[in-house]
Amino acid sequence: MTEQRSGSRDVMVIGHRHPDTDSVCAAISYSRLKNRLDPETGYIPCRAGTLNRETEFVLKHFNTPTPRLLSDASPQLSDVDIRRRAGVDGEMTLRQAWRLMRDEQIDTLCVVSDGDCLKGLITMNDIATANMDRLDPYILANAQASYEKIRETLDAEVLIGDLKDRVVEGRIVIGAGSSEQMERAINKGDLVIVGNRIEGQLTAVEMEAECLVVCAGSRVSRAVLLLAEEKGCIIMRTKYSTYAIGQMIGQAAPIRHYMTSENLLTFKMESSVEDVTRVMSKVRHRYFPVVDDGQHYLGVVSSRNLLSLHPKRLILVDHNEKTQAAEGMDQAEVLEIIDHHRINALETDGPVYFRNVPVGCTCTIIYQMYQENGVEIDPSTAGLMLSAILSDTLMFRSPTCTVQDQRTAEALAKIAGVEMEAYADAMFEAGGDVTGKTAHEIFNGDYKVFTSGETRFGVGQGSYMSSKNQKASEALVGPYLETALNRQGLDYVFYMFTDVRTSTTELMMAGEGAEEVIRRAFQVGTENGIAVLPGVVSRKKQMIPALMGVIKQMAEEK
Repeated sequence: MTEQRSGSRDVMVIGHRHPDTDSVCAAISYSRLKNRLDPETGYIPCRAGTLNRETEFVLKHFNTPTPRLLSDASPQLSDVDIRRRAGVDGEMTLRQAWRLMRDEQIDTLCVVSDGDCLKGLITMNDIATANMDRLDPYILANAQASYEKIRETLDAEVLIGDLKDRVVEGRIVIGAGSSEQMERAINKGDLVIVGNRIEGQLTAVEMEAECLVVCAGSRVSRAVLLLAEEKGCIIMRTKYSTYAIGQMIGQAAPIRHYMTSENLLTFKMESSVEDVTRVMSKVRHRYFPVVDDGQHYLGVVSSRNLLSLHPKRLILVDHNEKTQAAEGMDQAEVLEIIDHHRINALETDGPVYFRNVPVGCTCTIIYQMYQENGVEIDPSTAGLMLSAILSDTLMFRSPTCTVQDQRTAEALAKIAGVEMEAYADAMFEAGGDVTGKTAHEIFNGDYKVFTSGETRFGVGQGSYMSSKNQKASEALVGPYLETALNRQGLDYVFYMFTDVRTSTTELMMAGEGAEEVIRRAFQVGTENGIAVLPGVVSRKKQMIPALMGVIKQMAEEK
């Protein structure tokens, strides 16, 4: 289930990569506030990665849908004004298709089923090819063209016969010459084009032609009509000349016969504009169909449409560093930043609303904004914001926790109707459960990359209420650190396994010189690859500043 609204210019409210409880709950809570204050725009809570088990527990507990996944903010077709033209029926004639293309100035039509599923494409080039292929007298029979479509194409009136469900089975024959010549030329089931000669009309019917097309509005005698009725022969009359009918009748063929239905080149609304542009540059088509996951036709897109690109509009919560933002953020339009971390270089194209407050949790700031705007907080939103504060402050044990965080949590607990301590124990226990998880999943549960000068390093953290869950996580993550280090091309990787009850962190690390960094930062040694750090529980306030200082010092020494 996804909590979202639809709209071409919606604003995505999103936290950092490897989302934790604060980043997800902040995105949901702030989007709800913005939708109350600005109901015309539409603000959608998003996540930049997979949820951890703690956050899953929180969303389930407060019956909240999972935010939309937006791992890449680079432009997609959903950010482009595609051409929303209707699909066409495969029974449409070549003539109808040509007229539609001419009138709408488009060279491609998408053929769809009754359920709007894409069946094929017909292009102006296909129609031109079909019009050049007029030498085959079985052209209409091969296409299973209906007599009703022939009548429409020739603007004819039916003098005798029932057209319903009848299709062409024989050849197209021009009924000229003597009766003897016509007898030799006409086979049973043929469609015969005749003039005003009664002898020719009678001969065609007697030879069991399936249909007579009488040209130039010529008269048809009663005798011919009676014989046609007896033989089951259709007779229709049109104003066009024999020459014109010969040119037009092939255009009564249905486009399904000429459409391309195999190996269709389609795009989806989630297709990246970069990929679409690359494909278009290699193919001569001008228009390409856009479909959804069920192959339902949505419209067409051309390279010209790509010029109407609207970058995604974002509000960033719980982060302000490019390395922590969703991929492609530099191609999006950032409107606001709500955060409680250090301010790092994040370049925007224009001025943005930037609110950065030194508190323990982003949701504490969002609570302030609810109060400032006089917006009532519902129990579900209160529960989400409470969960974020308990998570980020480790139930008020973190040095990042402020009096403001604690007072906000107490107020939110009353609105949400929960007993804080019991709920916090359950939340942390759910988050620490590693049953069935891989090392990769645990590692990325709450992990961020930081930069100091030319040094890049990652720091992850897991918070645990039980020693059993903590040791199980350490056993899985420890051997994985070298893999993560090499995959991400980092200098160091550190991982904090924090015991919430004792306010102690066991730190694992990888990277040449990582142990020396920790020794100088915290004046402790390592044993079996683990440094024990009593009282260290905050990545933001205790771990990152210490690492930054030592790394900068070591760089200066070099």
